[in-house]
Amino acid sequence: MSVAMRMARGGSKKRPYYKIVIADVRAPRDGKFIERIGSYNPLLAKDDEKRVVLDIDRAKHWLSVGAQPSDRVARFLDAAGLMKREARNNPNKGKPGEKATERMEEKAEKAAAAEEAAKEAAAAPAEEAPAEEAKADEGAEKAEG
Repeated sequence: MSVAMRMARGGSKKRPYYKIVIADVRAPRDGKFIERIGSYNPLLAKDDEKRVVLDIDRAKHWLSVGAQPSDRVARFLDAAGLMKREARNNPNKGKPGEKATERMEEKAEKAAAAEEAAKEAAAAPAEEAPAEEAKADEGAEKAEG
């Protein structure tokens, strides 16, 4: 029989409270368990000593018997000094998704096009300046006449 150290959710809606239990891996999350070895209250402050309550002796016993802790329970055990948990690294987590990448590419293309148009507009007035002066002169002559 495979045994797991995991959390069973309790509490009311939007007010979670977890029991740290030893259960058969085939049992439902909140179903039958073998033994309760602690509790976790995520609503308490992180520095509160009652946030995670763990029976260290029973946890050691179940680890020696071969119980497999879940990721979150492994964190608690690591904090208590019972086992060493390797930090995970997911380099793809920080990368934007496909749609965000497409939007960024479109934005870069529009910026490049706008920059190119600005350069063309900056070069164009120097060539059109005599024509504009001529129009201004014509307007001045009509106003005089």
